[in-house]
Amino acid sequence: MNTYIRERIREILKLNDPPHRLSLAFSLGIFIAFSPWLGLHIVSAVFLAWLFRLNKFVVLTASFVNNPWTIVPMYAFCLWFGVKITRSDLQVPEVAWGSLGVRELYDLLLPFLWPYLAGTVVVGGVAAFISYFGFLWALKRYRREETRTDLSS
Repeated sequence: MNTYIRERIREILKLNDPPHRLSLAFSLGIFIAFSPWLGLHIVSAVFLAWLFRLNKFVVLTASFVNNPWTIVPMYAFCLWFGVKITRSDLQVPEVAWGSLGVRELYDLLLPFLWPYLAGTVVVGGVAAFISYFGFLWALKRYRREETRTDLSS
């Protein structure tokens, strides 16, 4: 694992908030990462962290799971999953790239809107639920190890 990433994880684990609150902040950030409102993740993270009085650094950091390297696979999976759970019979449409305007793009993408929304909300909710318990476990384990290290020195 990259040293930079490892250091950022340590910074989060060393925060002085209760484990439950940090885990909530992390899981909220994960949910935001999967949220369908593209371009509003940072605003959403800051606003929701403020609203729920959670650690903004943790919420923002977790929301950056969605980044230029992960956005395509994340949203492709969410759309695929959304098509499955909504039982849509959507097919990849033929696109006339030469005559593609705003209206044509709207007509082309509109049938995918409901499966996309359903997929991102459900996958984001499941990912947030799992990440809450995973982060809580990691945080408690890290703090237990830190306590042991402090006691032995």
